[in-house]
Amino acid sequence: MGLNVDCAGFTSSTTTRAWTEHDSVLYALGVGCGPDELAFCTDDTRDTPLRALPTMSVVLAVPGPEVASAMGDYDRKMLVHGSQTVILHGALPPAGNISYYSRITGVFDKGSGAAVEIETIAADAEAGQPLFTNRSVAFIRGEGGWGGDRGPAGSRTATPNREPDRCMDYAVADNQALIYRLSGDRNPLHSDPRFAAAAGFERPILHGLCTFGFVGRALLAFACEGDTTRFPAISARFVSPMYPGDRLSIAMWTIDETNTAFEGRRNGDQLVIAGGLGERYA
Repeated sequence: MGLNVDCAGFTSSTTTRAWTEHDSVLYALGVGCGPDELAFCTDDTRDTPLRALPTMSVVLAVPGPEVASAMGDYDRKMLVHGSQTVILHGALPPAGNISYYSRITGVFDKGSGAAVEIETIAADAEAGQPLFTNRSVAFIRGEGGWGGDRGPAGSRTATPNREPDRCMDYAVADNQALIYRLSGDRNPLHSDPRFAAAAGFERPILHGLCTFGFVGRALLAFACEGDTTRFPAISARFVSPMYPGDRLSIAMWTIDETNTAFEGRRNGDQLVIAGGLGERYA
């Protein structure tokens, strides 16, 4: 069958999701938090209340089987994450209960593949207060070329032509993908060497959203001074994959009082992720 190129406009039913402090800790460990960030990765440290990382929204509300079915019967090995945006309406609680739904907002013919845009909107399940919106683009290799709309070129946050204001360097553990997948993304592309090889990779790759979480930690520390209430929105495009065991170097530039641009490079060289933090995405 292949990709259903007419799936734009599909809206899923509303579902609920509860999470606990244990889930918040597990996510924080999955994106590399350690002894310097105990407020996110322990729930029993004296005088240190647990907080949730802002980027955790990407594992709390995930487009479900209804969206996958609406997209058609394409080869799942050919799907890669193209971009991700998170818009927050306040700090995420370390435990809570949300209701959310997803909708496919666009399907575009990029020639070598297809880009499918998906938006997921979440609110507090009891109060109905909006909590966050996730927007993602799934790029499906080999599913383009049907003569459809190519869609928008996509906005890119330009980095200033000067030295970064701050650089942060992270070692990605050999088992990082195995920890991150415990937060819900069990795609074997990140754990099974044979599946990864069939998809064209030398070995299992790191989840793009795990890299996204590392970047979120850096931006939270640099641009928000660790204050999760000051983290309004983040948008990133995924340029190339990271591998467990790599080193991620994140360069950040202050654009103005509310906007920060960033680039992340693999082993100090290859660009893997780029984007910005700020109110522009709200």
